[in-house]
Amino acid sequence: MSQTESDQKPRRARRDDGLDYPFAERPATGSATEVAPGVLWIRMPLPYTLNHINLWALDDGDGWAIVDTGTRTPEVMDAWQKLLDGALAGRPVTRVFVTHMHPDHIGMAGWITRHFGCRLWITRLEYLNCRVLVGDTGREAPQDGVDFYRRAGWTDTAIETYRARFGNFGRHVYSLPDSYRRMRDGDTVRIGAHDWTVIVGTGHSPEHACLYNPSLNVLISGDQVLPRISSNVSVFPTEPDADPMADWLASIDKIRVAIDEHALVLPAHGDCFRGVRKRLDALEQGQEKVLDRLRRTIAEPKRVVDVFGALFARSIDHADVGLLGMATGEGIACLNYLVNRGEASVTTRPDGVSWYQMQAAAG
Repeated sequence: MSQTESDQKPRRARRDDGLDYPFAERPATGSATEVAPGVLWIRMPLPYTLNHINLWALDDGDGWAIVDTGTRTPEVMDAWQKLLDGALAGRPVTRVFVTHMHPDHIGMAGWITRHFGCRLWITRLEYLNCRVLVGDTGREAPQDGVDFYRRAGWTDTAIETYRARFGNFGRHVYSLPDSYRRMRDGDTVRIGAHDWTVIVGTGHSPEHACLYNPSLNVLISGDQVLPRISSNVSVFPTEPDADPMADWLASIDKIRVAIDEHALVLPAHGDCFRGVRKRLDALEQGQEKVLDRLRRTIAEPKRVVDVFGALFARSIDHADVGLLGMATGEGIACLNYLVNRGEASVTTRPDGVSWYQMQAAAG
């Protein structure tokens, strides 16, 4: 059943994280909930451990501007058909905004833009990086990637699984539009009766676009700010010396200044909430605690695969190469952060495996 502001009375719910969650009910698949005037919350299934994504429909006059799209799967296609026939009241999609390039956000963008003859709005780095990754479909795993994971301490079995899985990024991405409208940090975009400001964050992805509406005091945060989990911040084989953790922490500071504390935050995963600065403080403090545990862990030389216990609350099953890859990427992001600040050093031994250790304190 479709739930809107007029047919439900949201009650305020508080959880032990101190955030304010104003909506007790989540929209069922194929339905929508109005969370602010002209802003609809849509929830789509995902074929991953994280089993849902939140999308947003914004009243754009004669139709709807959509923010993020879900993955390309039969279940999501069915949900979109139901939405277009029902909760979106038969009005067309006017534009598709994508916060960033990951398949759960951009997967159906090509289908929607072609179906309605409308434009994709996205930042340049997200569009171009997505085109590159989708272009890897059908390729053999590159030697640079094999070497990257060998340096991290992966076994031969895990590396062979990586080879077999390589090129799967495009599996849940509909053929991308061949053109797009570029969003830039600081842009003001008029959508219907409201102006939305583009706020670019980095770390989780190259040029992640959040959308902030000061008059409604609503932030569509994508994966840049999530209420219950922290976003994955990873280094990948294409840029092994990158320092995305520094970008991530800088983006926390940037958003903390730009957004009103009482803004309603509409995240890509989890529930809508208020208390953005409290959440950003918690994310920053949590990351500092992780880095402190990592510093203690590499008092003696360690490989990337040896530091997972300092970084994650759950154990990392090395047979699950998808999970292992995410853990490895985030482990390297944390280690690169320390190396780039002169706190740690890295040495690659003749067998191709890298070892990290804290630098001796200056006397």
